[in-house]
Amino acid sequence: MYTTAPLPFQGQKRNFIKQFKEELSKQRAPAFYVDLFGGSGLLSRTAKDIHPEATVVYNDYDNFRERLQAIPKTNELLADIRVLVEGIANKSRIDNDIKTQIIDRIAQEKGYIDYITISSNVLFSQNYANSIEALKKESFYNRVRKSDITLADDYLDGLEIVSIDYKQLFETYKNHEHVVFLVDPPYLSTDCTTYKNYWRLKDYLDVLKVLIEQKYFYFTSNKSSIVELCEWIETNTGGVNPFYEATIVERKTNINHQSSYTDMMLFKWTTTTT
Repeated sequence: MYTTAPLPFQGQKRNFIKQFKEELSKQRAPAFYVDLFGGSGLLSRTAKDIHPEATVVYNDYDNFRERLQAIPKTNELLADIRVLVEGIANKSRIDNDIKTQIIDRIAQEKGYIDYITISSNVLFSQNYANSIEALKKESFYNRVRKSDITLADDYLDGLEIVSIDYKQLFETYKNHEHVVFLVDPPYLSTDCTTYKNYWRLKDYLDVLKVLIEQKYFYFTSNKSSIVELCEWIETNTGGVNPFYEATIVERKTNINHQSSYTDMMLFKWTTTTT
C-alpha cells in the first residue's frame, strides 16, 4: 500500500492516511468512492486498497497521470542537476552561477517537463513553480534527492479515472444510495498556485453544497475557519450546517518552531442533516 504519493503534490494527504485508513476499515465498503478533487490520487489509491471490491472514481483534473508517466525523464533531469550541485551542502543556498547552469539544463529539455517535481528539488521547502519563467524568479536551494524516483506504474491500477469539473462528477453520482464522496478541495487561506484554476471565496463555499445529505470525507484546516463559519450560520440563521453530526479528526502540523496549524478530516457515514 502507498502511504504517500509517488511525486510531490501541494496538499497531498500523506499526514492523514493512517487515520483515513482506520476509518475506512471500520465501515462496510460502499459501492462507490468518488474522489471529486483527485489531486495526487492518494485518497483514491488508499480507498481502493482498503476496499478493493468498491468502485473508486479518481478525478485526475490536474493530470497527475502525465507526471507519473514522465518519471523516467524526470529522473534523467534530476541526475544531471545532482551533478551540478555536487559539493553544495544539503538545504544550502545555490549561488547564481550554478542556478544559471541548472536553468540552462532544464531549457534543453524537449516536450513535457514536470516542473512541480523539479522545483521541489531546488526551491525552499513547500515552494513550487509551474514554468521555467517562474523558476528564474526564485532563489535556489540544494534539496536535490540523492536517488532516482521510484517508478509507480501500478499506482493508479484499479481506479476509474476521469478528468472533469467536480460539479459534473458530483451530479453523476449524487443520487446513488451507496456512494461516499472524498472531498479535498484546495484549502482556503493557503497557497494554491499549483492548481489549474484560481479559487475565490465563493468557490470554496460552493464545495460545501456537495456535502449536504451525502456521505463524505472532507479535508480542511483551521486556517480556513470553514467549520466555524458553518456552525455560526447554523446557530444564528438556522441555515444548514453540512458538518452537522460529522466526526472530526484533527492533526497539528508544525511549519517551524514558531508557527503551526491544524489539519482537519471530517467524515459522515449517514445522510442525516438535522
